[in-house]
Amino acid sequence: MIQLMKHVVIVESPAKCKTIHKYLGKDYTVLASFGHIRDLPSKNGSVVPEEDFAMKYQISSDSKKQVKEISDAVKSADELILATDPDREGEAISWHVLEMLRSKKIIKKDFPVKRVAFSSITKAAVNDAVANPRELDMNLVNAQQARRALDYLVGFNLSPVLWRKLPGSKSAGRVQSVALRIICERETEIESFIPKEFWDVKAKFLNVRNSEYKATLSHVEGTKLEKFSFPDEESVRNIEKNLAGKDYAISKVTKKQVKRNPQAPFTTSTLQQEAARKLHFSATRTMQVAQKLYEGFEINGETQGLITYMRTDGVDVAPEAIESTRQMIQSGYGDKYLPYSPRVYKSKAKNAQEAHEAIRPTNPALEPFKIEKQLTEDQFKLYSLIWKRLISSQMESTILDQVVAEVDSSDNYARFRAVGTTVNFDGFQRVYNEGKDDSDDDDDENKLPELNQGESSDIKDLKVEQHFTQPPPRFSEASLVKKLEELGIGRPSTYASIISVLQMREYVKLEKKRFVPEIRGRLVTSFLSSFFPRYVEYDFTANLEGELDEISAGNLDWKKALENFWKDFSLAVDSAMEIDFDTVINTLNDDMDHILFPGEGSKIDRRKCPKCTEGGKEGQLGMRTGKFGAYLSCSNYPDCNYTSQLIANDSGDNAGEGGGAMLNDPKPLGIDPKTSMEVVLKKGPYGFYVQLGEAVGKEKPKRASIPKGKNIDEVDLSAALSLLALPREVGMHPETGKKIVSNIGRYGPYIQHDGKFISLKGDDDVLSIGLNRAVTLIAEAPVKKGAEPLRNLGEHPDGGDVGVFEGRYGPYVKHGKINATIPKDKDKESITLEEALDLIEKQAAKKGIKKKVVKKAAAKTAKKAAAKTKKKAASKKKAPAKKK
Repeated sequence: MIQLMKHVVIVESPAKCKTIHKYLGKDYTVLASFGHIRDLPSKNGSVVPEEDFAMKYQISSDSKKQVKEISDAVKSADELILATDPDREGEAISWHVLEMLRSKKIIKKDFPVKRVAFSSITKAAVNDAVANPRELDMNLVNAQQARRALDYLVGFNLSPVLWRKLPGSKSAGRVQSVALRIICERETEIESFIPKEFWDVKAKFLNVRNSEYKATLSHVEGTKLEKFSFPDEESVRNIEKNLAGKDYAISKVTKKQVKRNPQAPFTTSTLQQEAARKLHFSATRTMQVAQKLYEGFEINGETQGLITYMRTDGVDVAPEAIESTRQMIQSGYGDKYLPYSPRVYKSKAKNAQEAHEAIRPTNPALEPFKIEKQLTEDQFKLYSLIWKRLISSQMESTILDQVVAEVDSSDNYARFRAVGTTVNFDGFQRVYNEGKDDSDDDDDENKLPELNQGESSDIKDLKVEQHFTQPPPRFSEASLVKKLEELGIGRPSTYASIISVLQMREYVKLEKKRFVPEIRGRLVTSFLSSFFPRYVEYDFTANLEGELDEISAGNLDWKKALENFWKDFSLAVDSAMEIDFDTVINTLNDDMDHILFPGEGSKIDRRKCPKCTEGGKEGQLGMRTGKFGAYLSCSNYPDCNYTSQLIANDSGDNAGEGGGAMLNDPKPLGIDPKTSMEVVLKKGPYGFYVQLGEAVGKEKPKRASIPKGKNIDEVDLSAALSLLALPREVGMHPETGKKIVSNIGRYGPYIQHDGKFISLKGDDDVLSIGLNRAVTLIAEAPVKKGAEPLRNLGEHPDGGDVGVFEGRYGPYVKHGKINATIPKDKDKESITLEEALDLIEKQAAKKGIKKKVVKKAAAKTAKKAAAKTKKKAASKKKAPAKKK
């Protein structure tokens, strides 16, 4: 009898286990590590440079269950297959699992261990990978260890310097600090930008067929006009006078065809950029949805991954996928959309690693509409984007007809230029057109009527327009990812976490989908740029990424790279610790002068203390730092006790458009004509508010909160009195005849009707919302019911359903009155009933509810099985004997 081998396969995500087990069969046990089972503890001494950069890993408390499951399974197995993700991180996770098993002496030297990697979760890809295993790539493992060590050494050595020298700051990171610098420098550019005026002249012409077209003045007296040829209105008005009353004719018509080629299939960064532009997804949301598409769904009775691995720099596509794509184009769009030969792409990203394919559908023939019902809205949108990008990448170019017509005055005094572009053949744009950033030039899609050389044209209308140059736009998620990639900073797989950390530390905020640096973030950037300039340089950080790539390729020893970095960095940290506090403060005051003391005039005038202005003792304001962060104080302290906390605009709720520093001193707005009391604007622990008068005895003054999103610079006496007069009667509901009232509550502005509250969002203003709009909002308000579960996992052993819900603080599982938060390393889409029961049991124990639900489940199952056996035996006994 042949003894079958028992194989244990380790993957990262539990969502993959069922699918891969189905592909491989019953002889394979597939278990998930849930990411890293070991990591560096968040404490000093986890990386020891003095001991050849020894890394003191620990099994995390959240991983103990997985470690036991893996250990128990491997003890009775004949072979271990490490099948974690096909990148550095995945290679390191496999190595950590192997090291754990070796340290527990579960695996001996001769125990078979294989490493397999697949870039898509399909039956063919998984079976092919298992049939072609390899050894663990220690170069990839060491590159990941080097990155982890670098991040640790920077974080745990630079952050203490910040805490001591810049109280109120949080922490610093190797890559995050550089990304923060990019955002802060853009803000400085915007603040220092001086708009420059310029004018141009546009005309509407009528051709001989009486068709209208637009043209722009391009030459005057034979001289070509530049952008600033007309710097003011006076210079252009004289020209305008001379243009009127002249005869014009078309002197030249130039026609040419322009080709536009499709873009390459998605890499991680281009997917994040396009999802941000077109779907308004954050980088984190994009990667979460892509992860689920990679792990797969049951389609037509078979579980399969829908896209290839979503962390890649490569733009290559497997030959079989290209062939399938070309067949789709031919059958779906016709031969004219199919190029003679397949298109080939090469990555342009700095430090690109092209070991993996581009992000593409695993089966190009699986069109989005065929699986829409199996996907959530986000999943369908992202899959459609990925599918269209692949299909378009192998289609014919778009062909544009471009027409340029020159219109001259009869006396050759002036020339106008008209440009028109029309689509001759839509090509790849039949399927997909790439989104654009603000900085990209828009194409002139002006369509011209038929124009022929020598034909006359008459001016119908002349228009002189004033323009001003615009500052560079703030970074969106898409443009920031693009900038990081261009500079070679970080890896595409880290962009989402970089952006998330900057927001979590309250160094930046998103305002109108643009990154605005907080004061706290600008202080950190100023400090690092002043005292650690090398470590926030773009080239230095990019060169470190290059060294990590060299380690991956086996061309550089990882310990040597760490040694080279640590030698200079440790000296810089020691030197910074020796800098006296006054030097730090004076440096920051000078560097951030334009932020801390905005306005016109000399530095001395802008820094004048508003309090001590008598007796020739006028003080100068300067920044200081204390327990609660940065604040302004007077140089005459302690004689002058003026202080003003700098507000970092943490929530962005009442920030001005510039996002600069604001002061929290009471601001007088005027006198209320009804009460003759003063109205002031103040800052409290929960935000800005307006106050009428002062407290009299135990009677508190009347106050009203400033609504979120309202710029406090726009709050004048009129607005303050309107807020203080709330609640406001909007009107009577036409159907119910009941009053509608607007007001501001604990959770923001709202309207109230018939005992129901509807929050006001977007452009709806609590002070001006009208009756018609209020009635519409009431009609559109969802009817509140009991919370519906996202997923029903099954029945609890004690009775009642166990479900997955979405709460204010994230996803959770629920049974009865017990709610248990789903850990971050578990996916709400793939959590099992058994895992949910375990979480509920732990939560019940915390609350003192003595329920052993898992044990009860097992006992109940055993009891049911025993009853079934007993019933079966009884029925056999009662059955009549068969006749011979």
